[in-house]
Amino acid sequence: MIVNIQDMKQILLILFFFSYEISLFAQQKKDSTANILSDSLTIHQLDEVIVIGNPSTNYLKENKALGSLDSYLERSKSINMIRRGAYAWEPMLNGMSTERSILTIDGMKIFHACTDKMDPITSYVENTNLSLAKIKEGQSGSEYGGTIAGSIDLIRRKTGFKQEKKLTGSAFAGFESNNKQQIYGATLNYSSPQFFTDIDFTYRNAKNYQSGYKSNQSNTILYSQFTKYNISAITGFKINDKQVIEASLIYDKATDVGYPALPMDVSLARALITSLQYTYKNPLKNISLWETKIYYNTITHVMDDSHRPIVPIRMDMPGWSKTHGFYSTLAGNYTIHSFKATLSGYLNNSLAEMTMHPNNPNEKDMFMLTWPDINTLYTGLNVEDNISLNEHLQLLIQGGVGIHNNKIESELGLNSLRLFYPDLTPQKTRILKNISTQLSYHHNNFLYQLGIGYGDRAPSISEGYGFYLLNVNDNFDYIGNPNLNNEQSINVTFSSTYNINKFTAIAKINYFYMIDYIIGKPKNGIPPMNITANGIKIYEQLNSASIINTSVQFKYKPFDYWTFITDMSYRYGQGAENTILPLIQPFNYRLEAKFEKKSFFIDASLNGSSKNRNSIEFGETQKSPYAIANLALSKKFNINNQHLIVKTGVENLFNTYYITFDDWFGIPSMGRNIYVNLIYKF
Repeated sequence: MIVNIQDMKQILLILFFFSYEISLFAQQKKDSTANILSDSLTIHQLDEVIVIGNPSTNYLKENKALGSLDSYLERSKSINMIRRGAYAWEPMLNGMSTERSILTIDGMKIFHACTDKMDPITSYVENTNLSLAKIKEGQSGSEYGGTIAGSIDLIRRKTGFKQEKKLTGSAFAGFESNNKQQIYGATLNYSSPQFFTDIDFTYRNAKNYQSGYKSNQSNTILYSQFTKYNISAITGFKINDKQVIEASLIYDKATDVGYPALPMDVSLARALITSLQYTYKNPLKNISLWETKIYYNTITHVMDDSHRPIVPIRMDMPGWSKTHGFYSTLAGNYTIHSFKATLSGYLNNSLAEMTMHPNNPNEKDMFMLTWPDINTLYTGLNVEDNISLNEHLQLLIQGGVGIHNNKIESELGLNSLRLFYPDLTPQKTRILKNISTQLSYHHNNFLYQLGIGYGDRAPSISEGYGFYLLNVNDNFDYIGNPNLNNEQSINVTFSSTYNINKFTAIAKINYFYMIDYIIGKPKNGIPPMNITANGIKIYEQLNSASIINTSVQFKYKPFDYWTFITDMSYRYGQGAENTILPLIQPFNYRLEAKFEKKSFFIDASLNGSSKNRNSIEFGETQKSPYAIANLALSKKFNINNQHLIVKTGVENLFNTYYITFDDWFGIPSMGRNIYVNLIYKF
C-alpha cells in the first residue's frame, strides 16, 4: 500500500486523539451483544448500537423523529450512505459497498432485486417498526454468512409481554419544506401476560428536492420525488413461562421513485417479509436460550425511463428476489464461558432482465437477462465463546464455516455468459471460512480492546454473473466473472475508551488487508451495450487492497443541562497496481451542543468534510470541502397522561451548495430544509 505524506499526516493526527465508535453506552445488561462499559465482572463484546427513535419511545431527544432510517445510520462513524437521490441510500460499512457486508432484519437475510442497488434492504423498513441497529465489524459480523466489512442487523420494535393488559399507540405527522415531503402514520401496541402485538403504518410523499444556492444554476434536482407505504406487524404468544411463538410481517411499497443520479427511475419497489419464530428459555442446564426462526421474503423492483423526456433508447429493467431461510441459535454459560452457536441457511433466487425498445419502430426490441435466474444456497455454522479470564480480562473466540452454492437456472442466461466463458458450468460450490479473536481489558476508567480476524466471501451475483450492468459513476458496462476466487480479508482492530464522571473519550482504528480484491477493470475489444457507455469492465481481482478506518469522539457534560460532543473520522483505501479505491470517505467532523431541561430540548450542530481523494479510474471527481449547520428544538406537552411532542428544526441552515464524496454521479445534496414533526402518544 502506498500512502503519501499528506495522507499519513491526517492518519497520524486522528490516531493521536481518542475516537468514537459506539453510539450508545447504556444498553440493557441482559443483551449479551450490546455495548456495555460498566464495573461488572463481565466485559461484553464491543459492538456499535444505534438507537432508532419511534412513536413508542421518548422522541424528545431525537433531532428529527420522523426522518428516514438512512439519517439514523449516517450517525454511525462506521457507515457512509451512497446517495443516488433522496430515497433508498445504500449503506457502506467500513468504506466498503454492500457486497462485502451482511445486511439483515432480525437476523433474516434479504437480497435486493435491483442490479443498480437502488433498493438496499434498509429501504424496506421504517423507524416506526425498528428499535435499534446492531453493527459488527469484520469477522465478528459473520454469524449469518461470509463477510469482509462486517454486518448490520436491524432489530424490530416489540412491546413484549406485560403483567397488566395495556393498549398504547401514537399518531404522527410531519412536513419538510425542501421537497414538500408529507409524512403520516400511526402505531398500535397491545400487551398482556400471554399475548402482545405491535402494528404500525407509515406513508411518505415527496416532490423534487432543492440543492443549496449556486449562482447561475437551477437548484431543482429533477427526478428526486418518491411515494412510499409501509405496514409492519409483530405478534407474540406465550405458550408457557419458557416458550414463546412470534409471527411478523412487513409490507413495503414505493412508487414513482426518481433517481437523479441514474438514467432510470423506479415505478415499483415492493417487499413482503414474513417470519415465524420459536423461543425456548432455559431448555437445559447451562443453556439459557434456544431461538429458531424460519422466514420468507420476496422483492419486486421495476426500473423504467418512461418519465425521462430524452433517452438514447427506451429500456425496461424489472428484477425479482425471493429468499427462504432459517436460523437456530443456542446460547448459554458454563463456568467462565459464555457461548453461542448459530446454524443458519437460506435459498435465494435472483432474476433480472432488460428489454430495449428502439426509437425506430421498424427495429425489433432487444432482450437479455442481466441476472440469469441464479439460485444461491447457503448453510453455515458459527460459534463464539466469551471467556472471562478474570475480573479485568476477557477473551472472545469466534469461528465458522459455510457452504455456498450458485446455480444458473436459465439456459438463456447460461448461454449468454458462455459468450465470454465458453467452459462455464451451471453450478459452482465454495467453502467460506472465518475465525477471529478479541482481547478486552477493563480497569478503573479504561477499556482496551484488540481484535484480529480472518475470513472470506463469495462474489456477489453481479460480480459473478452480471451481464451488461451499467455503472453510471464511471459510465462503463460491467460483466460478471464466475471464475473469481473467494475474496479474503485479514482485519485488525484496536480501541481505547476512557470514561470518568462527565467526560468520555473513545478511540478506534481498524485495518483491512484484502487478498484477491474484486473490482471491475476495462476490457478492450468488447463493445458496450449502452450507446453512451465508455466501454466494458469485467470483474477481476487485484492481488491485494487495504482500507484503514479511524474515528474519534469526545463527550463532555460540564453542567446538568448541557452536553458537548466532538467527533471525527477518516478512511484511506489503496489497492495494488496503484489503484485508488473508490467511494472512500475523506476527513469528516461533527461539533454538537445539546441542551435538555425537563420537557424542552435543543440541539445545534456543525458537520463538514475535507476534499476527497478521488479515484479517476472509477469516474470520481474531487469534491470541495464543506460545512453544514443544523438546528433542532423539541417540546413535550402533557395532556391527561397523554403526550404531544412538537419538533422543529432547520437542516443546512445557510443553504450551502455542497456535494459529498458519496453523492453518486456528483448530484448535489439537499439545501436548506425546515421540518416540523408532531407526535401524539396515548
